[in-house]
Amino acid sequence: MGGFAAFLSGCASKFRSYNGPEVARLRMYKAERFLVLDGADDVLRTYPIGLGFAPEGHKQFEGDGRTPEGSYVIDRRNPDSLFHLSIGISYPNAADIAFAQAQGKSPGGDIFIHGGPRKGTDPMNVRDWTAGCIAVTDRQIEEIYAMVRDGTPIDIYA
Repeated sequence: MGGFAAFLSGCASKFRSYNGPEVARLRMYKAERFLVLDGADDVLRTYPIGLGFAPEGHKQFEGDGRTPEGSYVIDRRNPDSLFHLSIGISYPNAADIAFAQAQGKSPGGDIFIHGGPRKGTDPMNVRDWTAGCIAVTDRQIEEIYAMVRDGTPIDIYA
């Protein structure tokens, strides 16, 4: 019985392993609402996504509800995310900072690909509910978290 309980607890972990081809790059298409994980030779996975509450246009300022557009890298991961798991995107870059500062505003930050909403909230009837992040399901972020390494480039298209 104890072995069965240990087996079940292992299945419940949000941390997965991945032994497939390396993810060479991520491509995200905002208008089509999908994320692509590319290997060296072909597409490894695609995922439907949700975006910020004001998804059109490039993120410019803190609180604008937009998701960035452009070339960035995956630069961190948060195993204790309020949104199950998350991987960080290197927004803002130098150009983003300069633009916001020229307008006397903050560019914002903390843009992540993350799992579903916090427990107790259910915005899934709304496609674009984040503050500017990219949302996938908890199960999908578990796969992405295992597959994507820090330093992987991500291109975000309008």
